[in-house]
Amino acid sequence: MTRDYYEVLGVGRDASEAEIKKAFRRLARELHPDVNQEPDAEDKFKEAAEAYEVLSDAERRRTYDAYGQEGLRSGGFNPGAGFGSIDDIFQAFFGGGFGFGGGRAAAAGGDIAAEVEIELAEVATGARREVTYDAVGACEHCHGNGAEPGTPITTCERCGGAGELRAVTRTPFGQMVRSTVCDVCGGAGKVPQTPCETCGGSGRTRQNRTSAIEVPAGIEDGQRMRISGAGHAGDPGAPPGDLYVEVRVAEDERFERDGSDLLSTVSIPATEAMMGTTVMVPTLEGEEEIEVEAGTQPGHQYVLKGIGLPRLGSRRRGNQRVILNVVVPANLSEEQRELAERLDETLEEDNLAPQHEGFFSRVRRAFG
Repeated sequence: MTRDYYEVLGVGRDASEAEIKKAFRRLARELHPDVNQEPDAEDKFKEAAEAYEVLSDAERRRTYDAYGQEGLRSGGFNPGAGFGSIDDIFQAFFGGGFGFGGGRAAAAGGDIAAEVEIELAEVATGARREVTYDAVGACEHCHGNGAEPGTPITTCERCGGAGELRAVTRTPFGQMVRSTVCDVCGGAGKVPQTPCETCGGSGRTRQNRTSAIEVPAGIEDGQRMRISGAGHAGDPGAPPGDLYVEVRVAEDERFERDGSDLLSTVSIPATEAMMGTTVMVPTLEGEEEIEVEAGTQPGHQYVLKGIGLPRLGSRRRGNQRVILNVVVPANLSEEQRELAERLDETLEEDNLAPQHEGFFSRVRRAFG
């Protein structure tokens, strides 16, 4: 089980962004395998990187504080999933390798989580929904370059256009090269002489978006759909994040869902079960008439073929299974009691249908 991220970095839950960054950089220097030869140094280093990845992002930190790691995963974010080697982690966080060389890796955009609700009947046909959410995107005023339109963009004097700053340190293990993102240009290598008035020179703004979502037939409650490229914008040249939409299927009091089958019940008085009758049963496509033969026993199951739900990716629909519930009359009047007694006196053994399986057993079996 992954330790608490604040504990991993050794900071309090009220730590500032600067304190979190400082703690991670200290651990990175101590735990890098080129410096620390302990067997578990690499695992501890990756654990620290995962903690920093979450706590350095305000939105992810709020989610983690409220719901923990499960909240991050349900929102479509998988901490640490994008990292492989130690160099990958340094590329992502510090803009270059720790003794490995290489330039700053452009960071991809973050993912976004959203939710839509559909009716059970729409599971049979599929549905279309619109999702509205906030996302970071390229500034429309400056088209993402951070400069006020019509003003020049010059090479960063701090890093000479490289987008990163390098420092060489001598250690008992040899030279160690550390690359960090340029603190003036933010890794872009260029600086606008007149920052954009809309975005302040960042090139990105928070925008309100609406995306049309096609929910496929057969989807299950709680399943998530991935809309590629609809998340937050990444660094210039890097791909945007994705939008993950969780689909909630509203409950329908008429039915229970069992995979691609629908289960429902129909109740009739015991007298009608004895003599036979017809009943109307609700389905997703309207009412269906069922013929109840005389003497039908409680728990009898009727199968209405092909009017259930399809499986995801298939057009073939399951069945609707209808369970007969025979209601025994209560609060009998004197006249009704006399009639029931007279009937009871006339019943023979042949009138009593054999009960090979109890009513509740049949209902439990029908409902899985």
